[in-house]
Amino acid sequence: MKTAGNGAEPMLIDFSSRPPHPGFTPPAPHLQNYRRVYLASESRSAASGAGQGLDSWLAAYEALGARHVVLKARDLTTTFGFKIPNETVADFIRTHGPRFIGFAGVDPWQAGTVAEFDHAICNLGLSGLNLQCFELKLRPDDERLFPFYEKAIELNVPVNIHCGINFSTHTPMAIGRPEYIDNVMVRYPELRAVASPPGWPWVQELIGVAWRHPNLFIGVLAVRPKLLAKAHSGYEALLQYGRTILKEKIIFGSAFPMMPVETALAELEALGLEEPVRQLWLHDNAARLLNLPARLT
Repeated sequence: MKTAGNGAEPMLIDFSSRPPHPGFTPPAPHLQNYRRVYLASESRSAASGAGQGLDSWLAAYEALGARHVVLKARDLTTTFGFKIPNETVADFIRTHGPRFIGFAGVDPWQAGTVAEFDHAICNLGLSGLNLQCFELKLRPDDERLFPFYEKAIELNVPVNIHCGINFSTHTPMAIGRPEYIDNVMVRYPELRAVASPPGWPWVQELIGVAWRHPNLFIGVLAVRPKLLAKAHSGYEALLQYGRTILKEKIIFGSAFPMMPVETALAELEALGLEEPVRQLWLHDNAARLLNLPARLT
């Protein structure tokens, strides 16, 4: 990985990371089962360089020469009484600099939240919308979300939509089926969206949906990249299609603290991607989704 210190162009955009900062870690009883499933991985994260506190987390991305790191707000006030406010994300970016890009969170069950989304983009300086639909207890194609997709198109910002299994036993797993994102993209073909994580156990279904829709990307995050090369893991098709016809659709995210940043990157490097494909996965595809220049000047 090229680093900022040697004058080379940063070639990494981490599409999913959560800083070890009190504003990003409110109590989340509805995610208790995630802590069981990811116990080993999160223990490694806590012991990693980035896991030693906020200064170490910031230093890790500096050492990696990361161009950007995406931070996501979440507003689950109605469903679970949980919130990472848009203002918290915006304040963090103002404090720690333009390396960090924020996605807004909304509570679609409450009135006035389309205006809150607009405010987050136009006034707080956030750059997209995060919909963890299983936590909102809404399928991605629920009509309650249509005004947010329409506002995202109007504002020319992307939407991150949770896809695939969730481990919260407080909400149905089926909410994450890729077919519901397909319905969204059929209705809003101009919407720029990323389905993440990458759809397990419906990986091939998600591949079909992404193949169909030019503006839909796949976020490889919250899954160990090494599983893409492991037989019978259910992720193998992502590597085959992601290095060929979908090579311009795959976006990397470490999902820290669910996984150490360094481990996620090392496992992706070990996949043996050709350099142009590696660059697409680690940087260029995310830059295109975020409407950024593909290269720094």
